Amino acid sequence: MFDIGFSELIVCAIVGLIVIGPERLPEAVRTVGLWVGRIKRSLRETREELERQVGMEDVRRQLHTEEMMRTLDNMQEEIDAALNYERMGSKAALEHKAEAVTTETTVVETEPPLLTQNETIPIPSPQILEKSAPPITRH
Repeated sequence: MFDIGFSELIVCAIVGLIVIGPERLPEAVRTVGLWVGRIKRSLRETREELERQVGMEDVRRQLHTEEMMRTLDNMQEEIDAALNYERMGSKAALEHKAEAVTTETTVVETEPPLLTQNETIPIPSPQILEKSAPPITRH
């Protein structure tokens, strides 16, 4: 950044010697050195603090990502259990779902389907429907 050569340092020393004088020059150089040291120390502490904060942001981001992954895994397990239930159509799928889900949930047992795949639903005749259905009225 700063490209200060030896000749520029000699010019600064000669100007300082003329302006400040030979008696106060050592004290002025010492004071300038102390201020430069303080500025360097403060910049170093600021940089370390920023690195710690950036590190904390990385940790927060990683924890959030892990939480999202756990949520996605739980959702995947629930979807798989639901698909298995659809395929199996029995209480065994519900038991499998209860084992697969890691969060605390209450499993509600449902009755198995009334019809199997080969059974059909009997359709009532239109005369029965006319007798049992109430008339439809609009308000």
